[in-house]
Amino acid sequence: MTINPSGWRPEQSAANDSADSPTFTGNRALMLEEPLIFEIGSTATTGIDFEDVPAGGNRLGGLERTAPIGCYGLSEPETVRHFTRLSRQNYAIDLGLFPLGSCTMKHNPRINEKMARLPGFADIHPLQPAETVQGAFAVIHLVGEWLTRLTGMAAVAMSPKAGAHGELCGLLAIRSALEARGDARRVVLVPESAHGTNPATAAFCGYAVETIPATGAGRVDRAALEARLGPDVAAVMITNPNTCGLFEPELKAIADAVHAAGALVYCDGANFNAIVGKVRPGDLGVDAMHINLHKTFSTPHGGGGPGSGPVVFSEALAPFAPLPFVEKQGDLYVLIEEETAGEHHGQSFGRMAAFHGQMGMFTRAASYMLSHGADGLKQVAEDAVLNANYVLRSLEDLLDAPFATSGPCMHEALFTDEGLSGGISTLDIAKGLIDEGYHPMTVYFPLVVHGAMLIEPTETESKASLDQFIGALRSVAERARAGDASLKAAPVHAPRHRLDETAAARKPVLTWKDSAEAAE
Repeated sequence: MTINPSGWRPEQSAANDSADSPTFTGNRALMLEEPLIFEIGSTATTGIDFEDVPAGGNRLGGLERTAPIGCYGLSEPETVRHFTRLSRQNYAIDLGLFPLGSCTMKHNPRINEKMARLPGFADIHPLQPAETVQGAFAVIHLVGEWLTRLTGMAAVAMSPKAGAHGELCGLLAIRSALEARGDARRVVLVPESAHGTNPATAAFCGYAVETIPATGAGRVDRAALEARLGPDVAAVMITNPNTCGLFEPELKAIADAVHAAGALVYCDGANFNAIVGKVRPGDLGVDAMHINLHKTFSTPHGGGGPGSGPVVFSEALAPFAPLPFVEKQGDLYVLIEEETAGEHHGQSFGRMAAFHGQMGMFTRAASYMLSHGADGLKQVAEDAVLNANYVLRSLEDLLDAPFATSGPCMHEALFTDEGLSGGISTLDIAKGLIDEGYHPMTVYFPLVVHGAMLIEPTETESKASLDQFIGALRSVAERARAGDASLKAAPVHAPRHRLDETAAARKPVLTWKDSAEAAE
């Protein structure tokens, strides 16, 4: 393989053009071809000149670097152009509807961003004296107070940094509560309709995980769960609404049975957006539940972070909640960092993080809560459910909807690839949707149905936006029903055509050297 000084590689561009005539640059009008930075940069180039560092002693004891790092660099204008061009190939909620089921990819109001950038919030440091960050503590306390009221719970931990981190927090509190009463239980029950991270979290905490089946209606098999309860069961991890997009109407009866057996109830709050302001999980017997601020309260997903997964606790678990926490004492907000005797945190299991959490996310969530109010948050849930049912009923004549007769769905609509022709599968439908200009829905999840397609429109989409998406998906579904073989090659209009995902997983190309050798 040869590379010219500009980094342009005609063979790479031509290989991506299928039936279209390749252009000299590899670009197609404003669809720009952009190689990776190590393909166009040079180790001798940087956007900033640094003075030579004088030689001197070191304190690394022989661990110091003896060879250059080998980072590829570009000049400043080349760097700006490179990342700007890459950004144009990225799908985002600011470009269109993001139908990822179970992810709640809603619009992030710009007022939230403005509030988070105020100097009093954006420029503070976790090691500042408490008297200099009273406003920040007030915001943390405000968000926590809203969360406890919305969920009907007794206490909240704000420090967990993501949903899975919150799950870990909740199970650690459960384990601490059981240990405090000398009860060594080692089994956690996880229904098939629960969120996928639940069994992983339980196993990480050292528990044996046992699965509870779902009914034909897509809900927890209550009889099977109650039959398995016993002195070895520590907790049940349940998701409500569940990953089939359905509400679990028997959760209160399940929780009563779990408590009678001496165990505790963890509820995955990833789907809280569907019931916020409508249902208080604490009233259903839940002992611990994490809440993803990026899902229900519109803070950014951020490509894996910055996340925030506060956990709310029942009265039974409040003494075991983690440190630190913010407490209002008179007119002051105080950060409690040590166990205190009394009604809360007296038997805390410790810390989940070095500091309190993601201040920027708390500020954004507070802005969202205050701008909506209690009535507005209730409408959020109502509109999210309305939109999901509109999608479900608009597509059930073309796509198999396994739980269409289980009553209204909640925040998301579930379809499968049952009945498609010509060997066309869920993956082909998803790839075809890319050609229509949409990020695909969540595919092959939940695992309780084969070939799942999980669509969550959220409440922030208008009817016009939903109609366009439904029209696009209907078009792809009609092609699939007709056995259109061209779907097996989709997408054909994207910057990259269909990739060999199996080879990418088993034989990943991790360096430019590997890429060059593979091409040769």
